[in-house]
Amino acid sequence: MACAAYNIASSLRFPDSRLAKAFHKNHLFGGLNSSISFVGYQKWRWSDLSLSHIGESPVSPRWSFITRASNGSNGDSQGTAFSGNGNGSAKVAERVVVLVIGGGGREHALCYALKQSPSCDAVFCAPGNAGIGQSGDATCISDLNISDSAAVISFCDMWGVGLVVIGPEAPLVAGLANDLIKAGIPTFGPSAEAAALEGSKDFMKKLCDKYGIPTAKYRTFTNPSDAKRYVKEQGAPIVVKADGLAAGKGVIVAMTLEEAYEAIDLMLVNGAFGSAGSRVIIEECLEGEEASFFALVDGETALSLESAQDHKRVGDGDTGPNTGGMGAYSPAPVLTKELQSVVMESIILPTVKGMAAEGCKFVGVLYAGLMIEKKSGLPKLIEYNVRFGDPECQVLMMRLESDLAQVLLAASRGELGKVSLSWSPGPAMVVVMAGQGYPGAYEKGTVIRNLEEAGLISPMVKIFHAGTALDSDGNFIASGGRVLGVTAKGKDIEEARARAYDAVEAIDWPEGFYRHDIGWRALKRMPLASY
Repeated sequence: MACAAYNIASSLRFPDSRLAKAFHKNHLFGGLNSSISFVGYQKWRWSDLSLSHIGESPVSPRWSFITRASNGSNGDSQGTAFSGNGNGSAKVAERVVVLVIGGGGREHALCYALKQSPSCDAVFCAPGNAGIGQSGDATCISDLNISDSAAVISFCDMWGVGLVVIGPEAPLVAGLANDLIKAGIPTFGPSAEAAALEGSKDFMKKLCDKYGIPTAKYRTFTNPSDAKRYVKEQGAPIVVKADGLAAGKGVIVAMTLEEAYEAIDLMLVNGAFGSAGSRVIIEECLEGEEASFFALVDGETALSLESAQDHKRVGDGDTGPNTGGMGAYSPAPVLTKELQSVVMESIILPTVKGMAAEGCKFVGVLYAGLMIEKKSGLPKLIEYNVRFGDPECQVLMMRLESDLAQVLLAASRGELGKVSLSWSPGPAMVVVMAGQGYPGAYEKGTVIRNLEEAGLISPMVKIFHAGTALDSDGNFIASGGRVLGVTAKGKDIEEARARAYDAVEAIDWPEGFYRHDIGWRALKRMPLASY
């Protein structure tokens, strides 16, 4: 039977009072997300309707939910959808329900962009976070165990999910995409085998060697004495990297031999990163300017996204230890159109072809961390991530004007050759607010106030939540290291920067901190007449 979605009139008789309350509150009293769809087959079975994921905000009447009925047979999650806004009008459109896996700032940005997609009927996020749920950008499924593939597949079947977008690297490396694809669920994200590009730096380096991809000179070690001997031969500064996933903390730029020896002991002797640090890569320290390059890949075709540049160091002036990223902006002036072509031809396409030749086609987003070398002016690959960067994703999603759901579906189907992307011409910038002490120990549970006021600074401002929760009084509290990504667009980088920092300064969070110089490289490249 054909799958259809129907806008439910207020006269509908509901089998459960909680569902009726949800519907009437939303439609008759003007809830902020005033639409509800029942997605299912022509023959309804009310016993299959689930209410477990309908939630009411403890703070405000913001609702974000979808319910589904099934006739008990396997159904196609795509079909004609009839949707309306509760006033009796409806339109016919191609629709898809999307599940985003993850719960950080990157996932909030993806949910935000998917919510804007004309073809997206509903967005779920598992586990999500309080800010994602409160914003109305997605329905958060906090109790879905994303490390349990069977549970994720069951959820997708129950709720008619037609596309799963996997945000973080851990479930990718664990093989979630493999299991979803095997179950016939369209998935944007690489297989576990292809995710080794990020999961093992040694794998990535060997691929570069084999297919002539420019990268820093390196050696791999499991014996600390051998590693120290090599470091002594090479001299400092030098880079020590844990081979596996270390939550963004497994890279140490050692400015002296002693720092390098300490980093080697930290990983190989003390086991600070567990199995991720049981093998280390010792790499030459490249001098130049870092940039981030993103490309969507469908296994054979690569489609470049707009450029972006982040700020890894925790302190102003690029001082202090590395972090997951304290801010970013897009586009990145350092990546000229000519350089972007060089990156595609010398790094991205050889990687895509090499992975296919190795028998593990890559489907997802390739995030190339690059160094534009000072001495040559050419890009070298520092590392690959197999997912959108955080916080670069925030500025990219703010600028994207295409239907993200359809773009990612095309990638999952091997049809990127039919897709083109549209971007807003103005730049975007994100300033990350983190808990005091980050990237070291930080306090959780501190109250964050004035978020709503900050978001009203300008229509061009959007606050993405990376690590927030709600306390018993309904206040937002910090639950992570990097907590907020205050993002803004503007006609130029100066306007985007001013809007972002105006919003940051409106937020009342004494226990938080942020860098004050995000975008300084882009500003430095602007002509003097623009100041």
